Amino acid sequence: MSKVHIFDHPLIQHKLSIMRQKDTGCKEFRELLDEISMLMVYEVTRDLPTEDVEIETPICTMKTKTLAGKPIGIIPILRAGLGMVNGILNLIPNAKVGHIGLYRDPQTLEPVEYYCKLPDDAEHRQLIVLDPMLATGGSAAAAITFIKQRGCSNIRLVNLIAAPEGIARVQKEHPDVDIYVAACDEKLNDHGYIVPGLGDAGDRLFGTK
Repeated sequence: MSKVHIFDHPLIQHKLSIMRQKDTGCKEFRELLDEISMLMVYEVTRDLPTEDVEIETPICTMKTKTLAGKPIGIIPILRAGLGMVNGILNLIPNAKVGHIGLYRDPQTLEPVEYYCKLPDDAEHRQLIVLDPMLATGGSAAAAITFIKQRGCSNIRLVNLIAAPEGIARVQKEHPDVDIYVAACDEKLNDHGYIVPGLGDAGDRLFGTK
């Protein structure tokens, strides 16, 4: 079973509390999501492998460490996942960015892929899938499935807020994918919104509520 990592860092929790408030405007909401995403990916990448290299400082030569292993790819789920991209790129500027778009079929209620553009070498990268809200888990699980169908296997899921139902679904369908969240909330309501949550992240991010 995949692991669930919940970040309790005071800065993350403080900024998330402001985002949750209904009176927080879209400008501040965007800025906070950007900041939290950067703080979260710092922890998400804590176990990246390193290798010893020799460099020359202005004083002498020395042995130090640099990143090794697979390069990073970030895959936001449209549209709210876009709000997490810049914060991560600020920390990992060489990461390549793909995009995946889904909609729910009104008849079957199943997620349908309408857009997917991944880096050409995605199967050789450590991929980080981004979506602020992990509610039912349907979109995240489907996005990961579509990415795997393209030959990718090294995948991590990063969400701002998750519901237990969403975590359970992703773990059931993708037991190899670890989940990283800033908060795991109480439940879903009858409309599929996370409680207490923060409302519709996409609407609040882009001012379309």
